[in-house]
Amino acid sequence: MREFDLVVIGAGPGGYVAAIRAAQLGLKVACVEERATLGGTCLNVGCIPSKALLSSSEHLAELKHLAQHGISVGESSFDLGAMMARKDRVVGDLTKGIAHLFKKNGVEWLAGRGTIPKPGKVQVGDETVAAKDILIATGSDPAGLPDVTIDEEVVLTSTGALALSRVPEHLVVIGAGVIGLELGQVWARLGAKVTVVEYLDRILPGADGEIARTAQRLLQRQGLAFQLGRKASVVRQGAKATVTLERRDTGAVETLEADAVLVAIGRRPRTAGLGLEALGVKLDARGFIAVDGQFRTNAPGILAIGDAVPGPMLAHKAEEDGIAAVEALAGHAHPAPDYSLVPGVVYTAPEIASLGATEEALKEAGTAHVVGRFQFIANGRARAMAATDGLVKVLGDAETGRILGAHILGRNAGELIQELVLAMARGATLADVAATPHAHPGMGEAVKEACLAALGKPLHM
Repeated sequence: MREFDLVVIGAGPGGYVAAIRAAQLGLKVACVEERATLGGTCLNVGCIPSKALLSSSEHLAELKHLAQHGISVGESSFDLGAMMARKDRVVGDLTKGIAHLFKKNGVEWLAGRGTIPKPGKVQVGDETVAAKDILIATGSDPAGLPDVTIDEEVVLTSTGALALSRVPEHLVVIGAGVIGLELGQVWARLGAKVTVVEYLDRILPGADGEIARTAQRLLQRQGLAFQLGRKASVVRQGAKATVTLERRDTGAVETLEADAVLVAIGRRPRTAGLGLEALGVKLDARGFIAVDGQFRTNAPGILAIGDAVPGPMLAHKAEEDGIAAVEALAGHAHPAPDYSLVPGVVYTAPEIASLGATEEALKEAGTAHVVGRFQFIANGRARAMAATDGLVKVLGDAETGRILGAHILGRNAGELIQELVLAMARGATLADVAATPHAHPGMGEAVKEACLAALGKPLHM
C-alpha cells in the first residue's frame, strides 16, 4: 500500500492549490480527481469557460457601438461552433497547465473517484492508499428545483448552458445571481430572448441594494427581461419547456414557453458518497462540513476546505482555505482567512464587484457610517473609452473612517476592487486611500473620488 503525508480529494482551485503548496512545504502529496482533466468545476465547466464566452460575446456586442468611435464595419455575424471551440481550447490549456504544475512540484495525480473507507485510508478505484492526513476539497454541485428534472438538453444547469449547440430563441433563466446573469448576458448578446426569473424581489441577493438596482437597469437596457418575486416550476414538453410563474405577492399565475431553461439558483456542497457519515464527520443542516480555524473536522486526520465548508462559495476563497489548511498542517503559523475580505465579482458588462458590508447591513446593525459615491460618467478615462455606466460606492466608519465595504459597478470593477481589498486588509481609512496618488486618466481615480466624497471633500462632482 502506497503511503502519503497528505491525500487531497478534489483537484479544483482549492484542492490543486493545497496540493501544490503542501508539496512545496515538503509533504508527500497525492491529489484524487475523477474528471479526465484537473481544475474542478471552475476550470472545466464554471469560471473559465463562462468568462471565455463572456469575452467572445462581448466582442460581438461591441461592434454595435463602434460608430461612436468613428469606425464603420459591415454586417456582423458569428460562428457559434468556433466560439465554443475557442472556449474549449482555453479550458484545455489551463487544465494541462495544472497537470504540468503537479509534475513540477511532485504531486501525484490519482485518477478516479475518491472515498474514505476508514481513517487514514483513501480508496481510488481498485487501489487503496494510506494518508497521514486527508483533505476534502470536493467543491459543490448546482442546486436543483423540487420536482424539476435536469436533462442538460432543454432544462439546463450551468454545465449545459456552456455547451449549447445553437442559440435558443427564448432562454428562461431561473435565478438572478452571478451564474444566471453572466450566462443570461452571453446568450442575449448572441441573439436569444432572455427572461430572468427570481424568487426574491431583487437581483443579486446579498449585494448592495443600490448597486443591484442600477445593474438591473443597465442589463434591461441590454435586452434582459426580469420577472422578480416569482416562484417557478418547469415541465419539459418535447423540444421545449413550459415555465409556470406564481407571483409571491398576489398568487397570480402565468406561463412562459422556452426553448431552454437554465436553473441557476445556487450551489450545494458536494459531500455525499465520501463515507463521511460512517467516519462520524460532522455536517450542518445544509450539508457543509464543520471545521475549526485550521480546517480540521471533528474526525482526526480529516480536513476540509472550499465549497465543502461554510463561507463564500468562490474559487479564490477555496484557494485561501487550501493554503491556510496545509500551512497549518505543516507547522507554519497561518491565520484563518478573513471572509469579509473576499471580494465577489459578477463578470457581466458592466462588471459588479462587492467587498465587505453593504449599506443595508450597516443600517440594520445600527452602525454609524458614511457613504461616498462617484459616477463613472464624471471620470475622464471612462469618458474616453465610452465606459461611463456605473459607479464606485464606499462605506466607512463614521468615527474612524475605516473602510467597512466597497461596491463597484463598471468596466473592470473586478480589478478596481483589489485596491480596496488591500486597504481593508491593512486597516486603511477613507482618508488613506483619498491621499494616495492615482494615475490620471484612469478608472481608478473613481475609487479615490468616492473616498473623497465620503469625507465630504469631492473634487470632480
